[in-house]
Amino acid sequence: MGASHRRRNGPIWRLLALAATPLAIAVVALIAGLLAPPPPTLNGRAIAADGDSLRMGVTRIRILGIDAPEFGQTCTGQDGQSWNCGALAHSELSRLVATHTVTCYADGIDRYGRTLARCRAAGLDLGEAMVRAGMAVADGDYGLIELEARAARRGVWSGPFDRPADWRAHHGDDVGFDFFAWIRGWLR
Repeated sequence: MGASHRRRNGPIWRLLALAATPLAIAVVALIAGLLAPPPPTLNGRAIAADGDSLRMGVTRIRILGIDAPEFGQTCTGQDGQSWNCGALAHSELSRLVATHTVTCYADGIDRYGRTLARCRAAGLDLGEAMVRAGMAVADGDYGLIELEARAARRGVWSGPFDRPADWRAHHGDDVGFDFFAWIRGWLR
């Protein structure tokens, strides 16, 4: 009787063990995630590399949640005049970080090896400030702030423009990089 009883229950226990395995893996992953150290915080003087990227020492940082015009990108104002919105976005981010300690909360690495982070300077969220000024578009975050900038026709919203991602698709990722402006940024 003992042997036949085991045969009937044997497959059930195997099925239960198979069903419990993914659950056990999920629990272990959850515990590992809770025990993992928080992402690093970067603190210090930062230099704007362009309108949505910083350099802090040798660390390259891409600000999460925004996409700013590229160096060589131009936009059109309400008056129909073309203006270098990429250079102005760089200038705005430079102004925001110029005399302040910048704190960045890392959240990964992008395909170019840059640290992805949310950054603050002088109490301001830099991504939010760039979108609010109309010098960057919201890229997954800051949507309501972008609507406010659009309604006020600030920055790129003052006239027609190509979204930075669309501009890069037509001009290439690295077109318009101004090496000398980048060096001047390091020397400031």
